[in-house]
Amino acid sequence: MVDHNIPVIGSVSPASGAAGSVVTLTGSGFEGVTAVRFGAVNASSFTVLSDTQITATVPAGSGTVQVTVVAWWWGATSNGVAFTYAVAAPVIGSVSPASGAAGSVVTLTGSGFTGVTAVRFGAVNASSFTVVSATQITATVPAGSGTVQVTVTTPAGTSNGVAFTYAVAAPVIGSVSPASGAAGSVVTLTGSGFTGVTAVRFGAVNASSFTVVSATQITATVPAGSGTVQVTVTTPAGTSNGVAFTYAVAAPVIGSVSPASGAAGSVVTLTGSGFTGVTAVRFGAVNASSFTVVSDTQITATVPAGSGTVQVTVTTPAGTSNGVAFTYVPVPQLVSVVPAAGPTSGGNTVTLTGSGLGAATAVAFGSAPAAFTAVSDSSLVATAPAGSGTVQVTVTTPAGTSNGLTYTYTAAPVVATIVPAQGPASGGNTVMLMGSGFTGVTAVRFGAVNASSFTVVSATQITATVPAGGPGPSGVTVTTAGGTSLPVPYFYLSNPQLTAVVPGEGPVLGGTTVTVTGSNLLGVTAVRFGAVNASSFTVVSATQITATVPAGSGTVQVTVTTPGGTSNGVAFTYVPVPQLVSVVPAAGPTSGGNTVTLTGSGLGAATAVAFGSAPAAFTAVSDSNLVATAPAGSGTVQVTVTTPGGTSNGLTYTYIAAPVI
Repeated sequence: MVDHNIPVIGSVSPASGAAGSVVTLTGSGFEGVTAVRFGAVNASSFTVLSDTQITATVPAGSGTVQVTVVAWWWGATSNGVAFTYAVAAPVIGSVSPASGAAGSVVTLTGSGFTGVTAVRFGAVNASSFTVVSATQITATVPAGSGTVQVTVTTPAGTSNGVAFTYAVAAPVIGSVSPASGAAGSVVTLTGSGFTGVTAVRFGAVNASSFTVVSATQITATVPAGSGTVQVTVTTPAGTSNGVAFTYAVAAPVIGSVSPASGAAGSVVTLTGSGFTGVTAVRFGAVNASSFTVVSDTQITATVPAGSGTVQVTVTTPAGTSNGVAFTYVPVPQLVSVVPAAGPTSGGNTVTLTGSGLGAATAVAFGSAPAAFTAVSDSSLVATAPAGSGTVQVTVTTPAGTSNGLTYTYTAAPVVATIVPAQGPASGGNTVMLMGSGFTGVTAVRFGAVNASSFTVVSATQITATVPAGGPGPSGVTVTTAGGTSLPVPYFYLSNPQLTAVVPGEGPVLGGTTVTVTGSNLLGVTAVRFGAVNASSFTVVSATQITATVPAGSGTVQVTVTTPGGTSNGVAFTYVPVPQLVSVVPAAGPTSGGNTVTLTGSGLGAATAVAFGSAPAAFTAVSDSNLVATAPAGSGTVQVTVTTPGGTSNGLTYTYIAAPVI
C-alpha cells in the first residue's frame, strides 16, 4: 500500500487580494490535490504545478479566510494559511434610465456598493440615494443640465463614470406674486424649468421685460393690459401652464404738458394714460378754468390764473396722477439794452436784460423785427436791424409786450490820415489819427491788434500807441457804437540788422573808415560806436554803410538806427598805440640773424617790427612780449613795433662789427 503524506501549505503569495486575482501556494504533498478552498469556498480554478506548488484564482469573498487544499485520498486536508480579501473600489455597470429630469429616480447596477458615501451627477450630489445591495443603488436626480457622469464613492474610492443626460422639461409656474397690479409693476414667478426662457406673456402680450433669476424664479415687468389674464413662460421645451394675473385699475399718469409754459388763459394739452372718468385738472392747487377729456390718453385744459412753476395733476376715481411742471410766463420787463447805440447798417449784437424774457416770441427795434436768442429768463441776445435815429426796443412773449428802452443808430467813424504813417515793427511809438465820428471810441486797431493805448482828443482826433506788428502795411481802424471805420495804411518798418564791421578794429584816436554790412539799412538816422556817434557815415545801399570811427577805447558795439528801430550790435575793438620798454640785447652783429626780445604793451596785435627801416621777422608771444630776428644792418637804429593802433616809440639797437685779426 502506497504511503501518502497529508498536504502542507507553507505560504500563500500574495497574502491578500481581490476576488479574481491569482495566488501561488507553496508547500508539499500537492500531488493528487482535488480542491483548493478559501474558507469554505472553492477557488474559482487552480493548477497543480508540482508536488510543492499550486496556482489558484481567488473566489468571491471578504475578510480574512483560511486557505486549505484537499487530497484525493481519504479527503486529507492540509493546514490553513490566512488570506485577506482586499476591498475593491465600486464599479458602475449601468444607469437606468440613462436620461431624465431633475427629481426622477434612477437605478445604478454594478459592484462594490458597500459603505457608499456619495452618489454624484457630475459634481452635484444626488438629492438622495438608497443602497439596495452591494450591486444596486437607487438615486434621485439632482438639478442639472446636459450630459454628466454618474459616480459612486465608498471608502475604497470612486467608481468609473457612466453618462446620464438631463431631459429638458417644459416649465411649470407654481405662483405669480403679487397676483394683481398695474402695468409697469414687477411680479415674481416661482416654479421650475425656467432655463432658456424665451418669453413671459401676460395673456397674449409679452412682458415689458423679464429676468431669469434661477431655474425656479423669474421677475417680470407687467405690460399694458386689463382684466384677468393667464401668465405663461416659454422655453425651448415648451410653454408652461397659465397662472391668473388681474390688472388693477391704475391711477392716471401724465407723460407731458404741451406747451410747458404760458400765460393764464392759454390752452395746454396733457398726454398720458388713465384719463377715464376725470373729475379734476389742477395747476398747483387751482382748478383749470376748463378741461376736455379727448381720450383715455389726452386732455386739453385752460390755464387758470397763477405764477411761477406749478405741478399739473389729473384726478380720477382711481386716484391722483403724478405732477408735471408748468411755468407761468409773466409780462416781460426790460431793464437794460447794451450797447444802447449801434451802426445804421445794423448787424451788431445787443444784449437785453430784464425778466420774463425766456419765452420771447419777438424782439423789435422800433417797428423793425430783430433776430434773437433767449439765453435765460433774464437775458436775451438780439441782432440789431438796420435803422436810423432813436427807437424803442421791446420784447414780446405769450404773456404780452414789454416796456420800451431807447436805442440810438449812429454813423460809423472815418479815419482820414495817420501821422506819422510808419514806425518800427516793435511798436511803442505814438501816432495821431485824424478824421470824424470819434465819439464813444471802443477800439483802435492796427490790423487785428489793439493799439497799446489810445486817447480820444476830440471827435476828430485820437492819439494812439502803436503795438508791435509787421513788417509791412497794416490797416488802422477805429470802432465806435456806429461801427468800424475803413482801414488806413500804416507801415511797419523792419528793424535793421548788422552782420559785420570791416575792419573790426582800429586806433583809439579814431579816424578809421569802416564798412558796415547788414540789411534794412535805408533811412539811417544814426551810426554809433558804443554810445558815441560815428564822426560821419554814408548809406551806400540797403545792405551797406561806410562810417568814420570816432575816438574810443576797448571793444564797443556798433549799432545803426532807422525809423524801424535800432539794430543789433557788432563788435569793434579800439587798439591802443603800442609802447616799447626794453630791447634785449640792445646790440648785435651787423650780419643780423640773432634773436632780440622786445617788451612793452600793446604788442599782441603787432603787424610789423622794424630795425631802422629794415623789417624784421617776429613772433608775438603776448601783449607785453615779442621775439624778433634782427635783420642785417650797421650803426645805431631805432627799433619800432606797428599794430592797428599805430607805431610804437623807438628804442636804440646798435650793430657791432665782428672783430678782425
